[in-house]
Amino acid sequence: MNTYTIVRPEHLNHHGYLFGGQLLKWVDEYAWLTAARDFPGCYLVTRAMDKIDFKTRVLNGSILRFYILPWKKGKTSITYQVEVFADEPAVSVEKKVFSTHVTFVSVNERGEKSALPKKARLRSERKSADR
Repeated sequence: MNTYTIVRPEHLNHHGYLFGGQLLKWVDEYAWLTAARDFPGCYLVTRAMDKIDFKTRVLNGSILRFYILPWKKGKTSITYQVEVFADEPAVSVEKKVFSTHVTFVSVNERGEKSALPKKARLRSERKSADR
């Protein structure tokens, strides 16, 4: 699943580039939105992000593409692979700027782990036209 956003001045750090914390916020939010679409009605909470890898700085005005796919599903958790690409202003080729895996756990109203529903196919799974 692809999601897009634009980098604005309020997203920049003191050096004038995208603040890493802002990117992590978007990664968590957009991965959660993907999980919520895959498992409607489930109460999903972020469990982990692994190997956070900032590959290069991101300029103001860049359009970011968040490419999010299911990577591993357990009984109570789902992990998504997240790759972020940037289209910088006046540049016609996007570049990979970030990657990680985000894991969500399904919990009940008491905060205890609960089983994810079994599904033959998730909405976010790759289709031939993706990527």
